[in-house]
Amino acid sequence: MKSRNSKAFTLVELLVVIIIIGILAAVAIPQFGESSLEAKKSALKDNLRTMRSAVESYNVEHTNMYPGVVQEHKDTAAGVGAAHTDSEAAFVKQLTAYSDLSGNTCDEKNDSFPLGPYIRMRLPDNPLPAATATTDPSGVNITTDTTPLTVDGTPATGWKYSSETGEMRANNSDCFTD
Repeated sequence: MKSRNSKAFTLVELLVVIIIIGILAAVAIPQFGESSLEAKKSALKDNLRTMRSAVESYNVEHTNMYPGVVQEHKDTAAGVGAAHTDSEAAFVKQLTAYSDLSGNTCDEKNDSFPLGPYIRMRLPDNPLPAATATTDPSGVNITTDTTPLTVDGTPATGWKYSSETGEMRANNSDCFTD
């Protein structure tokens, strides 16, 4: 026979501990979800700040010309400039590659292409979740007019940008402005 001074837990004690842990988990888990969304919004602001800084640096070095202007193919003795097929391709290349004063780009720095790159490797993503973000988180929807940018689900890109004004926004309805 076991003695009453046994050092084991009773079933009631175990159930009480499990219930307390369940209550604590029910309170704490939603807090983690909120902090994750806040972290993504903070990352969005940082990425937007990086993009805006790169656009302004490009504008200063290229004598009041914003990236996103389509340039024709340029052959030089020192290298071959890129042929930009559209405004988004021009924008990405002009920020991530070397360029000349006219906005022609080249993957290698040389005497003909002394400027840039303004962003290393690739454009940052729009980090918001799929429900509020886009299908192409690093893509750029570029407009060539001077009207203020508005949220536009088509095409579904991470960023909105005007190559006329240099205005850069996140393409999200809940985090459109900074």
